[in-house]
Amino acid sequence: MLMELRIDNFAIIQHLELALDAGLLTFTGETGAGKSIILDAIMALVGGKADATSIRAGAERASLEAVFRIPAASREEIVALLEREDLLDEPETITLARELRREGRTVARINGHSVGLNLLRELGAYLVDIHGQADHLSLLNVKSHLGLLDRYANSEAALGAYRQGYQALRAVERELTALRQSEQDAARKTDLLNFQVNEIDAANLKPGEEEELRQERTRLANAENLASLAQQALAVLDEGTSEALSAADLFGQVAQALAGLSRIDASQQGLSDQADTLSELLSDLSRELRAYLEGIEFNPRRLEQIEERLELIHNLKRKYGSDVAAVLAFAVRAREELETIAHAGERIDELELRATALRQELAHLGWALSQQRQAAAGELGERVERELADLSMAGARFAVDMRFEESTKGLRLPDGRAVAFDESGLDKVEFLIAPNPGEGLKPMVKIASGGETSRLMLALKNVLAQADYVPTLIFDEIDQGIGGRVGTVVGEKLWQLGRQHQVLVVTHLPQLAAFGDRHYRVSKHVQNERTTTQVERLDGRAREAELAQMLGGESEANLRAAQEALAVARQHAAARNR
Repeated sequence: MLMELRIDNFAIIQHLELALDAGLLTFTGETGAGKSIILDAIMALVGGKADATSIRAGAERASLEAVFRIPAASREEIVALLEREDLLDEPETITLARELRREGRTVARINGHSVGLNLLRELGAYLVDIHGQADHLSLLNVKSHLGLLDRYANSEAALGAYRQGYQALRAVERELTALRQSEQDAARKTDLLNFQVNEIDAANLKPGEEEELRQERTRLANAENLASLAQQALAVLDEGTSEALSAADLFGQVAQALAGLSRIDASQQGLSDQADTLSELLSDLSRELRAYLEGIEFNPRRLEQIEERLELIHNLKRKYGSDVAAVLAFAVRAREELETIAHAGERIDELELRATALRQELAHLGWALSQQRQAAAGELGERVERELADLSMAGARFAVDMRFEESTKGLRLPDGRAVAFDESGLDKVEFLIAPNPGEGLKPMVKIASGGETSRLMLALKNVLAQADYVPTLIFDEIDQGIGGRVGTVVGEKLWQLGRQHQVLVVTHLPQLAAFGDRHYRVSKHVQNERTTTQVERLDGRAREAELAQMLGGESEANLRAAQEALAVARQHAAARNR
């Protein structure tokens, strides 16, 4: 729901901050005070039309901002949308902002990040319905009608079973399409796969081979230098010169001296033992160096073979994978694909039988779902018409148009027709309205705007209250053309709607305003020769006085009438709560 609203330099509003609650919120005030401007601001925040003409005179820009609590019913869709655009901030709330600039530029933001207006509209559709502004009514979006009907019909289980069958059929059809395409290209594909497998198999690759070859190549390429270094080390360690003894001879003298020392002073036996150990290590080092020197190979032919082998591996990696393991894995997949092609005909026959069975099952599920929708559609029409009668539109009619589209590629129904289908079922659904007696039913998108439209929306919203996931509903001009008695009925219905939605209503009827859980007075004032709008929350005597003013003036009789209107509203609310 809408929790906070901030408006700066928008039309005649210089600065306004509102903290809003749940339930029914009524806005009253003189004509031209700025009530509809507040709704225009909300409309702009959810992607509606707004331009430089909305900027307050003398200001360079207008700023709008709203904080919404993310509704639980559509949280999954909203969070997915925000994550898709990398805009998710707080998991419980979302902030929308819009800035209008004098030069004509407009900037939209979600959680502080600049976004396009289309994204703002997409998100706003989950948050707000504004009735009286025909370009932002979710119920005027034909695509939403089927979902609303399903939720009203409680057909989630039937729809879930249908969708499960639909996904199974689509999976089979995707595999069939791939196999048929493979079958058409089988000869060419088989030749290519055989060549690839043979090329990899002929190389006889082994995991880890490349690194071993690189190490051997390094030794062969540096054989002369390695031999020279090994010989130098052996000369110092084991051979010595005419001028100097070898390291082994010198350390032998050390070991002999320490052995004599330990015989005299037994406490130093440890030093003698260490010397013996080091002497043995020197002998081992000498033997290993000689063995290494003997193994150094001056073999240009072997070096050439290694270079050729590494070049082969490089070429295979370039074609089939980043390393030897990836190349070998490619060969495994290629063999599997060859096996699939070899048995494609058998698999195609098997899948065609499976697809036929799934289509028959899906037709049955789709038909059952359609029948459930048909039953709910009739009930929905009757309930909406009763609501419209309560709202002084006794002659209005409402119906749900449900039809199939025939298609040769569709599902075969029990009556023999082949009809189109998609993930939502077989039905094409649209809400139809005839606002006045004698008029034919027409698509809701073509009905008139104004108070009549708002009452139609109120009737639908009341009937679809639990099926409609949009948390904040705004009604403008809903009292147009109705009197006090009907105003009481409208007020009661709006109050009831406010138990499941946040409902904002602009009204001139005191009987309607009396039902508000919160009452706000919108007024305009002139200060320093400038007009500005202010909003004040009313309680107690101030609210009674405002209702009396709406009745014609703050007389004693009108104050009593205002008190009576509030008492009637409380009685209706208490009766509904019982």
